[in-house]
Amino acid sequence: MEREPPRTHALDRFPAAAVRFVRALEQNRESIAVRHGLSPSELRALFWIGEQGSVRPKELAAHMEMTTGVTAISHRIVELGLLERIAHPEDRRSLFLELTPAGHAMMTEMHTDFTSMVAGSALMLSVEELAAFESALTVVATEVFSRLGR
Repeated sequence: MEREPPRTHALDRFPAAAVRFVRALEQNRESIAVRHGLSPSELRALFWIGEQGSVRPKELAAHMEMTTGVTAISHRIVELGLLERIAHPEDRRSLFLELTPAGHAMMTEMHTDFTSMVAGSALMLSVEELAAFESALTVVATEVFSRLGR
């Protein structure tokens, strides 16, 4: 008796294109992480700390949507010399996580590489098409976040 092929659930049109775009960016992020000796979670944490400038571990945990594991992630990034713990000036039980000079240098290098990769991937678009794409991505992302309550 032959087994029926499994059912599949595939998106099409814009939702499929959006998922493909996000997957391409995720694969790029994983490639960057591997090149720099980081796990994808460590890279995600490093990028967010770099974007924020200074965060408390509790804020990082909320951003990463993790209740455990953030201490290990931040500890490893500290051990790599990319992150430092800064004592809170008013609360001795609290601290901030901030990039070290080496962390800033790595972020600059990764942003340059990412910008170059994205720019190279969009060479077939005219200036007008690229501006329209940027605008559409911004509008859609804003709307998605709005629907998520963020």
